[in-house]
Amino acid sequence: MERVNGVSCTVGESPTWSAAENAWYWVDIPAKRVWRMDAASGATRYWDNAEMVACVAAKAGGGLIAGMETGIFSLELGAGQNAAALKLATPVSGLGEGMRFNDGRCDRQGRFWAGTMFMDMGAAKAVGQLYRYDAARGISAPFVSELLTQNGTAFSPDGRTMYLSDSHPQRRMVWSFDYDIDDGVPSNRRVFADMTTYAGRPDGAAVDADGCYWICGNDGGCVLRFTPDGKLDRRIDVPMLKPSMCAFGGRDLDTLMVTSIVSGKPEDAEWGGAVALLRPGVKGVAETPFGA
Repeated sequence: MERVNGVSCTVGESPTWSAAENAWYWVDIPAKRVWRMDAASGATRYWDNAEMVACVAAKAGGGLIAGMETGIFSLELGAGQNAAALKLATPVSGLGEGMRFNDGRCDRQGRFWAGTMFMDMGAAKAVGQLYRYDAARGISAPFVSELLTQNGTAFSPDGRTMYLSDSHPQRRMVWSFDYDIDDGVPSNRRVFADMTTYAGRPDGAAVDADGCYWICGNDGGCVLRFTPDGKLDRRIDVPMLKPSMCAFGGRDLDTLMVTSIVSGKPEDAEWGGAVALLRPGVKGVAETPFGA
């Protein structure tokens, strides 16, 4: 396992591979920062934002689409220190005080999916919702509601199964849905993995070329791989207590980037908040840029 040098995030999230740039992106939510690492040189830099950035995906033609505190934004990352942010959409009902977007990813057709959460997890307010955004139709009505801490959004290689998790300690559940790739509509929600029986809480996720679902075990110090029928078939222990999200990338899509969150526990002092790269021996699936 390789650690990205010089990077420590309070809440590292949303690793994203840009094949067009041969580069990785991720965010540090409370720092309001978007990070980038050039895969060839290992050089890193970051951009500051006026509000928290929780999830990002590459856009066709460059830049990022992002779920932030007040809506969905387009981010242009230039030579300066600050990103240029353009708001694209806000849910019709608004986000409400104490809310923000959390986890997000594009489907295989290039539509952006992102969900919301109440930031004070201790309050355990089930007010999070899951939305779809595309340029032609704008932001959707919520497809899933009553989420505590929305997470784990991912799509099968053929795009016909959508995954979603709720990482709150009171929920710890992963669901799968049938997904209409033409209309971008999920249906037939069912339990995919009950994480109360496994290590950690189900945080961010990725899907590999075999169709297996990789989920970060937050608080469990591990990344778990589930087969398409929901069976655990592999566990990779990582040195950080709170891995937060994983994504496949690299030129051969054989590298897994794992972000993490600072836990504040002494045993996690060295690796908490680190960003790590590992090669799990399988390949991922190329992510479709937004608007492609």
